[in-house]
Amino acid sequence: MQRSRPKPRVVFVHGTGRFGIAAWPYQHRLASAYDCLFVRRHGFAPDTAPLRTDFAADMQIVVENLGDGGHLVAHSQGAVAAMMAAVERPELVASLTLFEPACLSLTADLPATKAHRTRLEPLFAARDELDDEQYHREFSRLVLGTAAKPLASAADRLQASRLRLQDPPWTAPLHIVPGVRTLVVTGGWEPLYEEVAEYLATTGAVHRHAANNHRPQDTPEGHGLLVDFLATGQHS
Repeated sequence: MQRSRPKPRVVFVHGTGRFGIAAWPYQHRLASAYDCLFVRRHGFAPDTAPLRTDFAADMQIVVENLGDGGHLVAHSQGAVAAMMAAVERPELVASLTLFEPACLSLTADLPATKAHRTRLEPLFAARDELDDEQYHREFSRLVLGTAAKPLASAADRLQASRLRLQDPPWTAPLHIVPGVRTLVVTGGWEPLYEEVAEYLATTGAVHRHAANNHRPQDTPEGHGLLVDFLATGQHS
């Protein structure tokens, strides 16, 4: 009796908001064709207090979940850990898909990233002097341009606490691009992410657009781009 071939592994790395499988509502349906692992980054365990960003720990979580190798899919700040893992262990990474990647250490001196840093650096410098609600309010004003929603539940307060502990992505120890097949998907709404995507495109990445602003993976179009890219990698 012939054994069936194991499913190819896909490791999903979340950003700063939702985490684990909750961060990927469209992608769990890939489980019929792939061995999908929805990791939690350092400090995002639901049963423990939030922890400050540890880029090296995030990278190690990704590498450990790759096992003998697989595809990496990441969103926003999770793209930092995914790219660091691909730089460190390129032989394990069959492909890299990045949705709205916040890999700002690569574009730190480019115009949109410089403007973003100038706007947010004072907030990061003062975060230890602010409580979670104050930080949440200022972050919403500076990043989203809107008033923050009230922290009405324990989950909201925990998320605000976790947000205040996130280090700025431009401080990540990521300064080179891995030599692996890469797809970058952006929403076309924010120059900051377009700048990162265009930079990565100059290094060989494929850049595509899908709707839904910062979460293009939550649309049929964005999910379809991922499905097609994974399939191409399997048959190349």
